Amino acid sequence: MIEVKQDAGRSVAFERIDPAFQVTVRDHVYRAIRSAILSGAFATGERLKERQLAEQFGVSTTPIKEALRQIETEGLVETLPRRGVAIRFGTQWAEEMILARAALESMIARLAAKRIDKRSGTELLATVDVMEKVTASGDADRLIALNESFHDDIHRISCCGYLAKLIERQQFYDASIRRVIHLDPTERQKALDEHASIAKAIISGDADLAERVMRDHVVRSGETYVGIVFGKQRDIYAVART
Repeated sequence: MIEVKQDAGRSVAFERIDPAFQVTVRDHVYRAIRSAILSGAFATGERLKERQLAEQFGVSTTPIKEALRQIETEGLVETLPRRGVAIRFGTQWAEEMILARAALESMIARLAAKRIDKRSGTELLATVDVMEKVTASGDADRLIALNESFHDDIHRISCCGYLAKLIERQQFYDASIRRVIHLDPTERQKALDEHASIAKAIISGDADLAERVMRDHVVRSGETYVGIVFGKQRDIYAVART
């Protein structure tokens, strides 16, 4: 693990790449830098130094440049003439990402309620049952995996390949932030109750309810995320009203 000081004087640590790593170097760099940005490791407006990043990862500047270009297409950074790459991500950007994800996930839930069959309903309930047991145990890592599985199941049930693909660019949770959230017993119980309500609405075929409870779940979770990363308690729905 190597730490390099960025403009704001803070240390952001990245692990050197294992030669046996199965994804491409560019993909590894992309995921690591994106995750650091979304976890609030960099301040809005802070500049990223390609040479320093290359030293941290133990690679040339080529995969760094490629990764930053990909991250720029998502709007998280921007290239400034003669000034390099600067962080664009901040509270407002995070809130808009959350609202975008809420819109996509809620529509997918709506269509899942229209397209679900008996077998898929049984499988979704089985996932919720396991989530209930793991919630009681407090196993944060297992809950993170189950949460992803739950949403993946809904994406599959909805048959919405295009919408599910769009969601990939609205993934705003860093793994470390997810862990912090799921270590909180109150948050774990809220998430379980919300997932159970979503599953019930989809299985019953109530598209309107499925859309609403999914949207509210994503927004509330997003508000928790913003509170942890930026230290601000926000009403994200207020963003859409202003």
